[in-house]
Amino acid sequence: MSFETVEYSLNNAIATVTMNRPDALNALSLQLTKDLDAAFRQAIADGARAVVFTGNGRAFCSGGDLREMQSMWEKEGRIEAFLEDPLGALHGVIRLMRETPIPFIAAVNGVCAGAGVNFALACDIVIAADDASFREAFVRIGLTPDCGGTFFLPRVVGEKIATELFMTGDAVSAQRAVEIGMINKAVAAASLLDEATQLATKLAAGPTGSIGRIKRMMNASFSNDLTEQLALEHECQIESGKSTDFKEGVAAFFEKRPPNFTGS
Repeated sequence: MSFETVEYSLNNAIATVTMNRPDALNALSLQLTKDLDAAFRQAIADGARAVVFTGNGRAFCSGGDLREMQSMWEKEGRIEAFLEDPLGALHGVIRLMRETPIPFIAAVNGVCAGAGVNFALACDIVIAADDASFREAFVRIGLTPDCGGTFFLPRVVGEKIATELFMTGDAVSAQRAVEIGMINKAVAAASLLDEATQLATKLAAGPTGSIGRIKRMMNASFSNDLTEQLALEHECQIESGKSTDFKEGVAAFFEKRPPNFTGS
């Protein structure tokens, strides 16, 4: 399947989804939004066990497409036109990423701004090139954050740092992003995709049913109280205990060999 603004490939159960609007720094147009939704659904349909998410060119993603926003504003006669259905579609992609029970790994290259930051944070693990930068840039044009930024960022860096980044719109280097817990790791730009693919390969070879349940529990962990989270842990562990992968993991432990997980 081909897409207008996204490159998609599947190798060894790892789907690589690459935003492909390099001349626009991979700004999130309505077409790119639709293509991302379709590409992620294609990965699910193809039985992918992990997704690597990145961008072509000098940017991971520069945020919303302001030129398209302005064009829609002029056409519709309402400045908020782009912020209604198109923004709702973006939010639908974010929910799809979080609700899909396979790991998403962001490989952030170059510029990552506005909604691009929040798309990266929606991934389960974030690896960045050492020359990448992150900027919650909304306030610089008089907007407020979207795409889950006010949900994801405070959870990874804390309320005070998140508030500072949202209110100032200041850029954060990849090294600083690691220090404050915003991302997992910064690597040499030349090895970014290799590093992300190696991690995806490791996760794809794991018990992906268990990994999906871990993702489900992490999604719930900040809204559940302790009793609710313990109940969810109990439920998920019973589900995992019934799996073929658990039986294989125990057998491999006693037989002193690497397990052969299938995700079932």
